Amino acid sequence: MKFAVIVFPGSNCDRDMYYAAKDALGEEADLLWYQEANLEGYDAILIPGGFSYGDYLRSGAIASTSDIVVQLREQADKGVPILGVCNGFQILLESGLLPGAMLRNQNLKFMCHFENLVVENDETIFTSKYNNGEVISIPIAHHDGNYYCDEETLARLKENNQIVFTYQNNPNGSVSDIAGIVNEQGNVLGMMPHPERAVEAILTSDDGLKLFQSMLENWRERYVAGA
Repeated sequence: MKFAVIVFPGSNCDRDMYYAAKDALGEEADLLWYQEANLEGYDAILIPGGFSYGDYLRSGAIASTSDIVVQLREQADKGVPILGVCNGFQILLESGLLPGAMLRNQNLKFMCHFENLVVENDETIFTSKYNNGEVISIPIAHHDGNYYCDEETLARLKENNQIVFTYQNNPNGSVSDIAGIVNEQGNVLGMMPHPERAVEAILTSDDGLKLFQSMLENWRERYVAGA
């Protein structure tokens, strides 16, 4: 399986994503500068955290206008798995690839610590190695992580089972404790917590590794098992 890790000016978790895919998971991965990236031929796309363009205007807003987003939409339409973490989630929201918006944390402070998440949907490309209701420990590191959507959108997310992760103890004020959602097609996941920072026990938790293993298992079932 071959992963593309998109690098924007201000990205600071791209190496973590690369390590999670290449070293922890043992698969191929490339770091791709956003202006030069060609996403054709990749089996999954990772959009890392950080502060793209310094988080000017709104977090992820400027990055969402870059040409690479056109390719992201094309790959999403083809069913290619796309994972956006923290600033990557913000970019997916700003570009309209996922519904909703991100507000400042309720306490107006940057937060960086481990949080317990509840797996709400274990039937996605990204969560098949987990169990519904499983509690996992994943770190957060954000200032604008307060997920918001209107009541109509929230009802649709619930109806379509698009809420993938919730916070056990909501740290930022996100509506319905939402920590991660997928698109209706199920191949684009945005989440604020950092699974790539929890892929080895030495990092305090390896609960994030199952997310990448789920992506690999899905890819093998689609393209290897039937070969």
